[in-house]
Amino acid sequence: MPRTSHAALHLAVALDGAGWHPAAWREPDARPGELFTARYWTDLVTEAERGLLDFVTIDDSLSLQSSRHVEPDERTDQVRGRLDAVLIAARVAPSTRNIGVIPTAVVTHTEPFHLSKAIATLDHVSTGRAGIQVRVSVRADEATHFGRRTVPGLRIEDLATAAGRSTAAGRSAAGQSWVKELFDEAADYVEVLRRLWDSWEDDAEIRDVATGRFIDRDKLHYIDFEGAHFNVKGPSITPRPPQGQPLVAALAHATVPYELVARSADIGFVTPSGADDARAVLAGIRAAQASAGRADETVHVFGDLVVFLDGDPGAAADRKARLDERAGVEYSSDARVFTGSPAQLADLLEELRDAGLTGFRLRPAALPYDLEQITRLLVPELQRRGAFRTAYEANTLRGLLGLPRPANRYAAA
Repeated sequence: MPRTSHAALHLAVALDGAGWHPAAWREPDARPGELFTARYWTDLVTEAERGLLDFVTIDDSLSLQSSRHVEPDERTDQVRGRLDAVLIAARVAPSTRNIGVIPTAVVTHTEPFHLSKAIATLDHVSTGRAGIQVRVSVRADEATHFGRRTVPGLRIEDLATAAGRSTAAGRSAAGQSWVKELFDEAADYVEVLRRLWDSWEDDAEIRDVATGRFIDRDKLHYIDFEGAHFNVKGPSITPRPPQGQPLVAALAHATVPYELVARSADIGFVTPSGADDARAVLAGIRAAQASAGRADETVHVFGDLVVFLDGDPGAAADRKARLDERAGVEYSSDARVFTGSPAQLADLLEELRDAGLTGFRLRPAALPYDLEQITRLLVPELQRRGAFRTAYEANTLRGLLGLPRPANRYAAA
């Protein structure tokens, strides 16, 4: 018998192409001919909302997908090409009513002013269900699209073995310093976003036809941000978002990204291998949060898992083996790969929740199949255990996650 849960957990899905397994597009129920259509993405997000999930994230990058970590490949047997995640989010948001929508944006080569108004617009379009997942880029091929900076010779392979670390020590030290600088830049980027979202007070728009006053100019504020990476005067050209501050999320695998989550994010996505690892990751994030002066703020930490789900655990394993054979290599990921039944996954989620994680972002291995296994089998199993909601309890993303609407930093007390 499953145990009775002590606390409900939060649940989200990460959407990317035909699914997270590179051969998923070849599955019988895949829709490779529709990957670049609005209907495909609307159907996925609508299915996620049917399962009462907290939010979806939509993956994105500034380069073609690759089987290599930091450089392109020449493969033609896997999905290549993307639609813009922010624009997908703006298209699907009006087709849903409760689920949060969090697109991904690379902040290394883009400008915070542009992204701030895009996400503020998404929050207006969705009536308060928007967020943004910020991503740092260390890829040289992405830098060449812009021509504004050079990328040092940092290679993942250099750090894979002791010999590699020894022979590449000098380059790695320079690379690590450069990576920290990129994450510091990302923290500044998020600070600019947040200040721009606050640059209009909530009641700055008067819209009084009789007097001819549309806005109160005294309630629009220069943010006057001056930092090592950005100088932004403001104010925004978009009124304050319905949530005040849309949610900021980031994926983190190591100390420097953990610090970005602790300093700047509302949600961190992490990839622990098990409960003990989850506790260690959480301890690092909470310590960094305290150092950043945010000990009293709620920062959700979600565990990421790639999932192959079937009612019969053997069928899930067989499906993964079939996809691996088609891909020509056994699938692995930065996140733990789970293969089994919804009941077995529910057991794991409860174990990791008890280790301190507040939620989980599941990456469906194949779409739409594994998404439907989540919404139609996993969610009912969690509900039966008292571990997940049976109805939406709020109409904003902040409300779903139990986060307050922040006061405007520029408004007079």
